[in-house]
Amino acid sequence: MAYLDNLTVFVRVVELGNLSAAGRDLRVSPAVASNRIKELEKHLGVRLFNRTTRQLMPTEQGTVFYDGAKRVLDAIAEAEAAVSALSGQPRGTIRVTAPLGMGRRLIASGIPEFRDRYPQIEVRLRLSDHNVDIMKEGIDVAFRLGLLEDSSLRMRGVMECERVLVASPKYLEARGEPTAPQQLVDDGHDCLLLRFPGVREYFWTLATPSGPMKIEVRGPFDSDDGDVITGWALAGRGIINKPRFEVEPFIRDRRLKVILADTPPPPIQLAAVYPHKKLQDPKVRLLLDFMAERCQRLIKDILAGK
Repeated sequence: MAYLDNLTVFVRVVELGNLSAAGRDLRVSPAVASNRIKELEKHLGVRLFNRTTRQLMPTEQGTVFYDGAKRVLDAIAEAEAAVSALSGQPRGTIRVTAPLGMGRRLIASGIPEFRDRYPQIEVRLRLSDHNVDIMKEGIDVAFRLGLLEDSSLRMRGVMECERVLVASPKYLEARGEPTAPQQLVDDGHDCLLLRFPGVREYFWTLATPSGPMKIEVRGPFDSDDGDVITGWALAGRGIINKPRFEVEPFIRDRRLKVILADTPPPPIQLAAVYPHKKLQDPKVRLLLDFMAERCQRLIKDILAGK
């Protein structure tokens, strides 16, 4: 098994770009990960990485070896999944990712219960509002709010989620409440944006009687953390565009108020995204079924005030 362990470390180092990240992912120290790479290089008689201060880049030989090593590990994973299906005892590791807000509210709290049901399955959860590269980073299941853009992936819809524009009474008292979408721009409203480095413009789409209306909104603040912009809205700093389930408690206690209710943002799809082969894995199917039912139930409870 030592050679397979070396292959596993090597593949994760290529995918994640450094030893520390690969070590954390595999739950081994950077020193152990480094030794496994050295053993592999000694066995093959080639250098697999060019080392810089921040990142390990595969050499030409490393790139070629990665393709073969990945096929070997994928074949082993598929064989183990087939055995699990026959034995009725799913086991192994599932790597899951989700946006921060949704992940905290819906996914993270369900992991212990899932583990109680299936004690031989380990779940490694990564929460990030960045668009994680599923294939590159070896993710098994990604829960997302939005459309599927990568045609190499498969999507399982969980439910459509209502979206709303909300602001605090403090902000609306100071700046006035917009009564038409164009006022967001014409009156210079502060729209608090969820966006990432490299994004130069931002649009909100609102549903109007004449069809979807795209508005180039602006604001003094933006963040790559959805909960941060919610906090700014609560502090009276501007207007946010959010799935209703994320802000419903604040709407109910009147800390936030829905605006432009007659021209809301269109609903957004909550979905699970995964590489197409992963659905053949029993443990992935179990997680998808468990989380889909849980998300539907929790969102309905949140909206009902339970």
